[in-house]
This record gives sequence, C-alpha cells and structure tokens, in this order.
Amino acid sequence: MRFTSVSVALALAAVSLSTSLHGQRPDDQIDARSLALMERAKAARAAGNLSAANDLLESSVVVDPRNRQAFILLAEVARSQELPGKSIRFYREALTIEPNDPAALAGQGQALVDKGAVSKARENLAKIKTLCGTKPCGEATLLAAAIAKGPPITATAQQSVNPPSSGTPVKN
Repeated sequence: MRFTSVSVALALAAVSLSTSLHGQRPDDQIDARSLALMERAKAARAAGNLSAANDLLESSVVVDPRNRQAFILLAEVARSQELPGKSIRFYREALTIEPNDPAALAGQGQALVDKGAVSKARENLAKIKTLCGTKPCGEATLLAAAIAKGPPITATAQQSVNPPSSGTPVKN
C-alpha cells in the first residue's frame, strides 16, 4: 500500500518527462518559415528598407523564437537605425540562446560602445578572446577597433565641449 502512491508518482513523472522531450525539436532545426522570413528580411535590408526588414525579422522570431540569427539581424537593423539600446537587447536575446556566439558578443560590444558603455564592451572583448584562444579572430579585431575609436560624439556632447559664446567677455 505504501509503495503504490510512490510508484504512481514516479510513473507520472516518467510519462510527463518523455512526453515533453518527444514534442521538442533539436536546437539546430529552425522552422523553415522563420528562415524564409529571415531571407526576405535580408533582401529588404539590402534594398535599404529597414522598416520592412525589421517587421519581417520580428515575424521570423515569432514563428521560431530559437532563431538566433534573426535576433542578430534585428540587432544590426537597430544599430543601422541608431538605436543602440534596442540593439543591445536583441543581442542579449541571441546570447540567451547561445552564450558563446562570438558574432553576437562582438555586435553587442559595438552597440555598447555606441551607447557609451566601453567597460562592458571590454568585458565582451575579453570573452571573445577567451573563446577564440590562440587562433586569429575577426570579431575580436572589429570590437577592439570599435573600443579604440570610442563612442560617437553626439550633438549634446558637442555642445557641452564647446559652449556657445554669449559675446560678453568673462572677467577674472
């Protein structure tokens, strides 16, 4: 009598585990509809239609949320639109799927530099260098160049560096 409830609980656990594993696709199988939408988005982006590319990529991610490449392309479109915060968020989504993706780490690092978070970009560079090891790594080179260049100068930063003169001399 005591073993019946335990055996029933174990049987239910085994059935629910096997059912959930059976229903999932492997991570490397991205839905074909998602890939087709992503290809259409690449064409729209190449044509300069960033809005359409963004819409198609968002649809691609809805069809298959495991499409890491679609998140990376969304981030690149956001960077093209000069939206570094949005770009960082999309790169974070891609890194949630694959934390050791050098392309996503480099892209996120460049977006962080655009936003002015150079120290966090350096952390991404260190991780990329760890992932690449001794072999040459293009992502590390690109990110190191972006860090060396520094964040872009914005109009408000330009004004604070060169305040407008009022025409009246300053007395000491």
